[in-house]
Amino acid sequence: MDDAEDTVEVTVTEHDAETAEIRVVGELTEGARRPLVRAMTDLMLSSPELKRVQLDTCDVTFMNSAGIASLVQLHKMVQPRGIEMPLVVHDTVVARPLQLSGLWHRFTVIDRRDDSPDVVHESTHRRTEHS
Repeated sequence: MDDAEDTVEVTVTEHDAETAEIRVVGELTEGARRPLVRAMTDLMLSSPELKRVQLDTCDVTFMNSAGIASLVQLHKMVQPRGIEMPLVVHDTVVARPLQLSGLWHRFTVIDRRDDSPDVVHESTHRRTEHS
């Protein structure tokens, strides 16, 4: 395992055939990309009826631009299959970089920060229909 991957733990909890959760603990950096993509790919291959994968980032301690790129990559993976991928955020470690980069509105965000009311920020990114 890469040293960079040692700073992140990615776990998957399948709730049922249509929903699952991926939990990220640690640093959301380049080292998280491979385990995140692997987890999402495994879910998509093993659950053809998958409709929603909640990405829990509440225990992320650091996120950089490579971590943001990983979130965008996951979003692009699920979008063609119509799978929802809400992000659960608990503090500014994840929320602030997404807001500053303008990507906050690309994702559906379940905002659990202490200074925010329980709010779900719906994605303003339009889905495109593929034929």
